[in-house]
Amino acid sequence: MRWKRSSANNGAPSLVLAAALLAPRLALADYAYVTNQSSSDLSVIDLDRGTEIRRLAVPGQPAGVAVSQSLKAVFTVSPDSKTVRRYGLMPQAPTAERRLDGGPMGIAVDDRRQRVFVSDWYNARVWVLASDNLEFRTTLRTGSAPAGLALSADGRWLATADRDSDQVSIFAADTLELHRRITVGERPFGITFSPDGRLFTADVGSNTVTVVDPEDGKVLGKVRTRERPYSVAFAGRHGFVTNQYDDSVSVFDATTYAPVKVISVGEYPEGIDTTADRRFVVVANWASNTMSLIDTEKLEVTGEIATGDGPRAFGQFLAGGPAGEGAGNPAGN
Repeated sequence: MRWKRSSANNGAPSLVLAAALLAPRLALADYAYVTNQSSSDLSVIDLDRGTEIRRLAVPGQPAGVAVSQSLKAVFTVSPDSKTVRRYGLMPQAPTAERRLDGGPMGIAVDDRRQRVFVSDWYNARVWVLASDNLEFRTTLRTGSAPAGLALSADGRWLATADRDSDQVSIFAADTLELHRRITVGERPFGITFSPDGRLFTADVGSNTVTVVDPEDGKVLGKVRTRERPYSVAFAGRHGFVTNQYDDSVSVFDATTYAPVKVISVGEYPEGIDTTADRRFVVVANWASNTMSLIDTEKLEVTGEIATGDGPRAFGQFLAGGPAGEGAGNPAGN
């Protein structure tokens, strides 16, 4: 687990935008909520305008993030201070926070049941918290060093990437009972459900993505990636995976798992997510302090936006705009 970096480009990169991003604003644009680990803050970025509209201090080097449109909330995880925080969609002061005794890392939100799940890297467990006030509810046992968390789109399954056990743990999201554990590639870190319910893990140790059927536990296939895949996202018929050590995103066919293309992005890409209209995949580049925007039809980078220092955005970090919460306010520190 890497909390700090020894070297990086600390200067704010220039803002570069493709013409496609300068179209008239939609009624409800996509916003990115990017945890910047090295500068201990959160960048709120209006993707439609291609600009950061707010920078909020978040102590403790935040890494994990989860946005809930229905709860109108952003949740962050700061490993250094072992703190989980809840903010509004136009964040100012946190509306709730909770210190957890362990190694909080990944986070996911169950909108239906108003629960938040946080992985504990050091103690092979997941905390279950109330989404409103972050009160502790219970814990779930996982394999060693759980990192990423994901909830299926239908709300049926909760999955954890148990990195040091080379497996995933799958729980019934309603009852929180363990459904099964499945061996995947080496050191799975990021974990994502595809829109049709299959489970994909980014295996940093074997340079693969493993595809799993969460119902019957079968491994459906493997995808070869470049070096140290971190997280996976989907748009249309393609999957996209960030390759930390290759400064690239591998694109694969989400049905056949065949490689399609490798796209160069910023330095040390980590978090990845898809806009609501599926037109863009957004990548957080940890060492170059930028987000790359990939056009999902052209399969090429069409824009770059500056962030804070050390953007990780580990989790689901895109949501619709914070309508009615001061979206027009300028960026602030």
